[in-house]
This record gives sequence, structure tokens and C-alpha cells, in this order.
Amino acid sequence: MATNQGVKYVWGPMRALLRKWPERSRLLVLSVVTGILCGLAAVLLKWTIRAISHGLHQFVGGSTWLFLLLPGVGMLLSLLIVKYLVKDNISHGVTKVLIAVSKNESKIKRHNTFSSFITSALTIGFGGSVGAEAPIVYTGAAIGSNLGRYMGLSYRGMTLLLGCGAAGAVAGIFNAPLAGVLFTLEILLFNLSMSSILPLLLSTVSATMVSYLLLGRETQFACTVVEFAMRNIPFYAVLGVFCGFCSLYFLRTTLFMEDLLGKMRNPYLRWALCAMGLGLLIFLFPPLYGEGYEDVGLLLNGRSSGPVWFFLLILLLKVFAMTFTNAGGGVGGTFGPTLFVGAIAGYVVASVLNLIWPGQVPVSNFVLVGMAGLMAGVMQAPMTAIFLIAEISGGYQLLVPLILTSAVAYGITRLFEKYSIYTKRIAQTGELLTHDSDQAVLTLLRTDALVEKDFTPVRIDDDLGTLVDAVSVSSRNIFPVLDSRNRLQGYVDLTDIRRDMFQTDLYKTAKVYNYMRSAPEYVYPDEPMDSVMRKFERTGAWNLPVVDHERRYLGFVSKSKIFNAYREELRVFSQD
Repeated sequence: MATNQGVKYVWGPMRALLRKWPERSRLLVLSVVTGILCGLAAVLLKWTIRAISHGLHQFVGGSTWLFLLLPGVGMLLSLLIVKYLVKDNISHGVTKVLIAVSKNESKIKRHNTFSSFITSALTIGFGGSVGAEAPIVYTGAAIGSNLGRYMGLSYRGMTLLLGCGAAGAVAGIFNAPLAGVLFTLEILLFNLSMSSILPLLLSTVSATMVSYLLLGRETQFACTVVEFAMRNIPFYAVLGVFCGFCSLYFLRTTLFMEDLLGKMRNPYLRWALCAMGLGLLIFLFPPLYGEGYEDVGLLLNGRSSGPVWFFLLILLLKVFAMTFTNAGGGVGGTFGPTLFVGAIAGYVVASVLNLIWPGQVPVSNFVLVGMAGLMAGVMQAPMTAIFLIAEISGGYQLLVPLILTSAVAYGITRLFEKYSIYTKRIAQTGELLTHDSDQAVLTLLRTDALVEKDFTPVRIDDDLGTLVDAVSVSSRNIFPVLDSRNRLQGYVDLTDIRRDMFQTDLYKTAKVYNYMRSAPEYVYPDEPMDSVMRKFERTGAWNLPVVDHERRYLGFVSKSKIFNAYREELRVFSQD
């Protein structure tokens, strides 16, 4: 109680003061605060994962069998925390952030500021074969969203602060400020003006400074980069092609396995199967244990070797290890596994080329560039891939091959897959914001918020006299016709009864169903707006009835109201 009063005592006056400022000024201050908090969260997550992993290594000692069981234990702990304490689905963090922006007015639940953090630390610390990046992005976005809501920001301001949180999280965990900004622009927030980039920059710089202060200036993947040689450009193009097809395999296999394992309704049975599958994979291929960044470091510095087929199998099986971890109750992302598989892909291509032409290509360069290639394909974010790898490796001298390989991998993936691993499922539901402003605004419009309910309904067996009474009290020209269970049967247009409504001798003999028209289409309150607009275009109607899934009448939606809402949303969406 005393703690809550202390928080109110400190934050209350600050909140009151900031709320008096223009929103643009508030955003600048809040973006710095968000960046600092996200930087601290990223560093703390790294420390927690290392502490758990180090403690378990000391506890287990040299027992190989116990190491095979540890990932399953971490998955089970995460499963129990999510099921009994969190009571919410917190997997697929980046996808959840995209849904929050497009569907939930950029509002993310408060528990997401810590739930993904705790469960991912347990999952990865115990050896789960996933990455910490997606959970920390979800955590950072939740920090930004909740801070923006607390400070009374508009939807646009809260969305931007959510993006600041995600950008700060990426910058903090990788010490890569530019990559944090690009990640947010390419993957999360699609239509920002140039003035909106300033809060993102402040957030990423703040988060990076926190990371530098607490972790030092060491790059994530320190290595000695061999000077780029122009003669190797064709080989980097070959690497891009290989990464493109690896990206397709990674994306499609992940979604297929998630769907397959998701059919198992019993979470404990699914956990047992996934824990056994992951343990077996780690037993056969030890590099699949944990994030795998240590093995990437070995490849980068030439301290790891083996037959090409062994690494090719690791490349193919990492997807299964990752999916087993997440489907079995663990919490982690695809970001880290994408980097790992990209590094292996670069090593495989370099090894094959050096078998054909000994000493032709530098392995460390190909490992780095392969990481960018797979990121560009799987996430369909080539700019993020290029600059992230350059920043975390100190390898800006490889900018040309990074651009070439990423562009080729991205192009090949786009030939077969329109959407990334983060957006494919959302796109299928019509809830994805895109770089197309018109489509983005349509996605933000909610059908249930545009339903007009001031129509006067009549019963299907009412007589003409009752219908005329309804006309006399209504300001509308359309009259929905319902049955005894309030289900919509059709509608009557005023023009259909204009000739008979003054013939009083027909008031008792003519029935509503004599004048009723069938609705050309039904609209549902949870239907995406682009689907509603297709129905208007297909039917040529100006008004369409809205019903629930049992065809009970709810109201009408009109083109004019949609256009007005669209113009207003576009004005808000486009303003600086």
C-alpha cells in the first residue's frame, strides 16, 4: 500500500504536468523514457538467461542426459505460468504487436510488460531452441503502449510510442540503434511521416546507451571480417538464391508444424511429445541446444568445422527444434533461429564453394552475409537485415554483399510468398496494416462501430397499415423486415409502397411480405472492412443489413457513413 502511494506521489504530478503539454512534445519525452525502460528490460533479460543457463550448467555438471531433459523442464515451467498465472496467449510476440496495432487500438495488456520476459527467460535459459528477440519486442511494445495509455495519448501517439518500445527493445538487445528503427518501420509501423521518426531515434539511442553502459561496447558477433573482393560477387548472388529457398522452407515448415501440433488439444500431451522430440534432436545435433549464438560465434571465428552434410541437417532441423519449443509451451521467437539458420546457410555455401575452388571465399564473411539473407527472406525486411548484421558484427565493409544477398533472397521469397512469417496469418484474416495507406485505413475501420440502428423494423406478417404507421415515425426510407425471432427476412423500400400507402382500403388486406425485397448481401459486425466494401461493390447497394451469425437483425451499414469515417481516419492517420 505504501509502495502504491509512493508511486502515485512521484508519477501523479509528473503525469499532470506532461498532460498539459502538446502531444508532440510529450512524445519526445516519453520516447526517451520508453527507450531507457526497454534498454533495461533487454539487458535484464540477457542477464537472466545467462544466470539461469550458468546455474543449470553448474548443477548438471557433465551429465549429458540431464541436459536433454532441461529444455522440456523449461517448457513445462513456462506452460504452467502461462496457463495458471498469466491466463493469456503470449506466444508469437511480433505478430501480437501487429494485431494490437491493427485491431486493438494499439492497446497491449499490462501483464505483457513482464509475462513474456519471465517465460522466455525460463524457456531459453533451460535450453529451448528459440530466440529472445520476439519476447523482448513484445515486452518493449507493451511498455510503450501502457505508458502512452497512462499519459493519455491519442491512438496515433500510442501507436508511435508502441513502436518506440519495439525499436528500443531491438536496439537494446543488439546494441543496434539503426536496426531498431528500421525493424519498426519495415515490420510494425507502415505509414509514419518523417517527423514521427524522431521519437523512434530518441528511443533507440536511449536504449543503446543503457545497453552500452551495462554490457559494454562489445558487438554481438565479434569476428574478423575479410576484405570484400569484387570477384566474389557472383558467389554472394548464389548465397542469396540459397537463402531465398531456405527462407521459404523455414517459413512454410514453421507454419505447417504449428498447425499440425496445434491440433493436439491436450497441452500436457503436446508438451510431452514436443519435449521428447526436442530432446532427441539435441542429442543427435547438440548445436540445436539454446539460442545457438555461441555456435554462430565459433563459425564466424573459424573455430568450428565438420562435414557439410552435418551442418545441412542442422539447417533443416532447426525449424523443428524451434517449433517443438514453442508448441510445447515454451515462449520464444523466430528472430534468433532465423539468424542461426542464416549463419549455417552461409557456412554451407562457403564450404561447398571452397570444395570446388579451394580457398576461393572467406567463410566468416559468408556466415555473416547468410544471416542477413535469411532475415531478409523470412521476415521480408531487407533493410533491417542489412543494417542489423552490419551493426552487430562491425562489418560495414561488407555492405555491398549484404545488400546483394539480402535483395536476392528477398526477391526470391516474394516470388512465392507475399507475406512474412509475422504477417502471413494476420493477412489471411484481413487484419494486417500495409504500406498502402488506403488499405491500412480500411483495416483500422471497425464494422461494428459504423452500424446505424435508427431504422424502424416491421414484422413480416404485419399489414400495410402498420407499415404506413412505421413510415410516419421514421426518418429513413428503408424498413427491415423481421420474423418472430428477430431474424432478418428482407426489407421494404419506401419507393415500393409509395403508390399504395394512400389507398386505405389496402391497409388490412396487403401484407408486408407483398412489398418485401431480399437483402443482396449480409454484413457481420466482426467482418473486416475490406470484405464489406467488396460486398458493396459487388451488389451496387448503398445500404446493407448487419446481422449476427444467427441472422438476427442488428442494423444497417451505409456507404456514406463508411466514406465519412474513412476520410476522418485518413486525416488522423496522415497528419504529422
